[in-house]
Amino acid sequence: MIAPLTNAEWEIIALSLKVTSAAVLMALPIAYGLALVLARRRFPGRFLLDALVHLPLVLPPVVTGYVLLILFGRNGPIGGFLERAFGISLTFQWTGAALAAAVMALPLMVRAMRLSIEAVDQRLVEAAHTLGASKWRAFATIILPLSLPGILAGVILGFARSIGEFGATITFVSNIPGETRTLPLAIYTSLQVPGTDVAVARLVVLAVIISLAALILSEWLVRRASGGRTHVL
Repeated sequence: MIAPLTNAEWEIIALSLKVTSAAVLMALPIAYGLALVLARRRFPGRFLLDALVHLPLVLPPVVTGYVLLILFGRNGPIGGFLERAFGISLTFQWTGAALAAAVMALPLMVRAMRLSIEAVDQRLVEAAHTLGASKWRAFATIILPLSLPGILAGVILGFARSIGEFGATITFVSNIPGETRTLPLAIYTSLQVPGTDVAVARLVVLAVIISLAALILSEWLVRRASGGRTHVL
């Protein structure tokens, strides 16, 4: 029989869920705004914006973490300003881990939400405008409700990506027990210690179950949002 999780392992799981939840909440409004712009607007530089949004998918995560360190570190332009003006420091903090996870999850969230917004029949929006609805009213009563499955799918995909984030996190905020050591970092750390195979296996199985469940649920929501048509995320 497999032994139950230890208090230290439960602490790692709790920290991972906290970081992941903060990352998704941080990325959600930005992801939906970008998805709305990319789905409904045509403007010069749109393809460049699309490429920048999806850049974290193709960059090595360590590179993304290094860029975050340069920008949000204590000597960085953004990080230095936050610390001087508000006393906020993201380096070596769980909030920094949440930022790294949010950046890595953003492209997947934008993709799912964009597909859902594009599936909304533009004729419904035009009909609402014809009946006197403003752009904001049409958005609130038509686009937003009809794209809700894609929003949920994006949130779940972002959750799954965030809970598995490793490279950008360890580069940006290091591997600090109780502060930035999330589930992937804990697995990596345990692998360096002899005789921890059982503990590693428990954490790996848990990570696989959570990620697989999130992906299955996300795929179901995306299919529902697209009316049964299959999309590759």
